[in-house]
Parts: sequence; C-alpha cells; structure tokens
Amino acid sequence: MGGKKHAEKKRAEPSVGPQTSMKDSQGARQPAPAAAGAARGGAKPQREARLESELTQLQAELEATRLKAEEELDKFLRAKAEVDNVRRRAEIDVANACKYGIERLATEMLAVCDSLELARTVDIEQENQTALAKMHEGLDLTLKLMDSVFKKFSLSVINPEHAKFDPERHQAVGMVESEQVPPGHVVQVVQKGYLLHDRLLRPAMVIVAKARGVDKNGDSNP
Repeated sequence: MGGKKHAEKKRAEPSVGPQTSMKDSQGARQPAPAAAGAARGGAKPQREARLESELTQLQAELEATRLKAEEELDKFLRAKAEVDNVRRRAEIDVANACKYGIERLATEMLAVCDSLELARTVDIEQENQTALAKMHEGLDLTLKLMDSVFKKFSLSVINPEHAKFDPERHQAVGMVESEQVPPGHVVQVVQKGYLLHDRLLRPAMVIVAKARGVDKNGDSNP
C-alpha cells in the first residue's frame, strides 16, 4: 500500500523537463511581433523609392513635352513670319501691277507720240500740196503704228458701219431715214468703239437707220 501512494505522489509531481520546454517555447515565440514590424518597416522605403522613380520619370516626360512644345511654337512662329512676308510681297506686287500695269503700252505709245510730233513740224501755212501730202503721209504712218500697238495689247476696233445695230456694243446717238441702209442698221459711225480681248472698253457711237414715217423714238408719224 505504501508503494501505491508513493507511485501516485510521484505522478502528481510536475516534471521539470516539460515545463522548461514550454518556457523555452514561449520565449521563442515572443520575438514574432518584432519581426513583423521589421517587415512592415522595410516595405515603406521600397514604396518611397518606387514613388521617387515614378516622379523622376514624370519629370523627364514633362521636360520632353516642354521641349517639344517649344520646338512646335518656334516652327509656328517661323511659318507665320513666312506667310506674313509672302502676303506683304503679294500686296507690293499687286500695288506695282496697278501702278505700272500700262508700262508696256506706254512704251509702245511713245513711238506714236514721236510720229505725231514729227507730223506737226510740217509748215501748213505754205498751203501747198507738198506740205499737205507730207502731213497726210505722217498721219497714215502714225495710224498704222498705233494699230500695231493695239494688236500687241489685244485691242480691237469696233467700226460697225452698215452693220446691224448691236445694243451690246453700239450706242445710238441718232436715227435717220436712209435709202441705202435698211432700218435697224448703222448709217454712220460717229465714234469708233474698242474691245480689250472680249471686254468692251467703249461702245461705238452710231447713227441708226429708221423706217420711213418713224421718228427717232420708234413712234410712227401720221
């Protein structure tokens, strides 16, 4: 019986080995929170480094965009300056064309003027046939020279004698009865007209034939 109590008492006493093992195990688990904090503390510098890298990249992209914008602005200003120069040159050319557009015609007309001045040197006070012949000869040469100038500049004469009256190119200054010219036709050209290419410069002033018994307004006379 005494041996049985001794065995029970022995079982009731705690074992030193297991307790020491539990303490050691508990002591080993205690540093775990400190390790987690260290891990979180290491993630923060990494995030800051990543943000700094992204910021550096954005700054580089912003600088590249700024340089590109300056380049495009410089191109625009150069193009605008060139357009302004072209516009100014065009305005000068148009002004010169309006101012000196008749330079060629004026140069050609100088020869006509010289011919007319030469014709004026004839002494008409002598009233002889030789002087008159020379004057007419000079005038004929001048008219031929003027016709040549007109042809160079596409000027054509409207001389509609005995032609049908054309209100687009003729201007009637009177009406007369005529036995040689049918009614509605030009009896006499008072002043010739002129065309520049196909544009009317001046209508021909004419006298138009009318039917017998019709006044100049086209009304029948009783």
